[in-house]
Amino acid sequence: MSQMPRPTAMSTCPSCEEPVESGDRFCGACGYDLSAVPDRPADQPTVMLSTDALPAEPDTPSVDWPEAQELDSSDTPAPTHVPTDLQGTDSHGYELPSAVRFDKAPAPAGETAAQSGDYTLPAPDPRTVPAEALATPPAGTKLCVACRAGQVDRDGYCENCGHAQPRERDHMEQELGAVAAVSDRGLRHHRNEDAFAIASAALPDGTASVVSIVCDGVSSATRPDEASMAASHAASESLLEALPRGTHPQQAMHDAIVVAADAVNALAQEPGSDREHAPHQNAPACTLVGAIVAKDLLIVGWVGDSRAYWVPDDRTAPAARLTEDDSWAAQMVAAGLMSEAEAYADERAHAITGWLGADAYELEPHTASFKPDRPGVVVVCTDGLWNYAEAAEEMAVVVPADAAHRPLHSAQVLVGHALDGGGHDNVTVAVLPFPVPARGAGSA
Repeated sequence: MSQMPRPTAMSTCPSCEEPVESGDRFCGACGYDLSAVPDRPADQPTVMLSTDALPAEPDTPSVDWPEAQELDSSDTPAPTHVPTDLQGTDSHGYELPSAVRFDKAPAPAGETAAQSGDYTLPAPDPRTVPAEALATPPAGTKLCVACRAGQVDRDGYCENCGHAQPRERDHMEQELGAVAAVSDRGLRHHRNEDAFAIASAALPDGTASVVSIVCDGVSSATRPDEASMAASHAASESLLEALPRGTHPQQAMHDAIVVAADAVNALAQEPGSDREHAPHQNAPACTLVGAIVAKDLLIVGWVGDSRAYWVPDDRTAPAARLTEDDSWAAQMVAAGLMSEAEAYADERAHAITGWLGADAYELEPHTASFKPDRPGVVVVCTDGLWNYAEAAEEMAVVVPADAAHRPLHSAQVLVGHALDGGGHDNVTVAVLPFPVPARGAGSA
């Protein structure tokens, strides 16, 4: 919309844009001090930077496995079974579930529109340039999460596309040679209350083991983001101490969950003054699910409604869900009071009955041991993902076929699937290939 020209003898207030006389020292409308207005600086052209001379991206480093310690002679292995042959039982003797619901996976998204050509981008457009041609930024700089080409300036904006960057925890990615994880705030929440920890360790015989822990903060509790972070770090550190000593992985997972619960409980021991301002808030709380791949064993452990799935490389073989939710819906189905469809359609379906935190009724860590008979991947995730791929068969559809060779890419695809589905919750997923890739193999 055009504006009427103002008389040349008058100027406008830089604060409210009301007309002022040339001799006025203050604006009559808003009181702005006109004498404090500096002279307009001379216009300077913007210089575009070229990234043609930047070095090519180096190869992904391999995992540096630590040296193993001696085997503990008191260890006894736990019974194992093939997940596709037997559903198995958890550490409390309950049957593990079968598939719950089926949904169709969305069709692959098409190519995005090419750039308009109105101006020259200071960095290559990743939509049109091969990934191997994109340069690696200098150490200490970050790439834009939107265009993945421009560098982020000190103000948190991309120098290429101008996109405001999320807070550090809003989107997190990490990759080792044999495991990768991605966490995202989602499209509806104001912060990311999920957390993860991935690591690798050597068993006493020198073979590799891989660990993944995923935690989901309980939003109705206070400081859920701190609870999930504390639990994931404590559980991972406990496993990295126990596995090299020769502790059986299933026992190590059980102990790690107990250690994680203690770490979350400690957050509730805060000064009394903090409670005075919010006396009715619950103590910090979160759920936890973890997986260990060690030799020919697959160990899972959990408390709450975060899940682990088994997806074989051969998609003609059945996938399996390896965990049972600590939730209202699962209890209704187990008690025979409701069908799965009725229970999961109820508004109380996702109310959890088990969690880590000082307000938990009783800590009941669940662990299960499996011995897959073929290669595949383990998908460890929060409900931010499985809400959009609940049945094991559906999860197998959305997991990329090359997930065992590209775990980070697969985790990114799964997070994208949740965001494309609506992103109503924080979403976190870790992908662990089984068996552990040979030392130095890395991901493609």
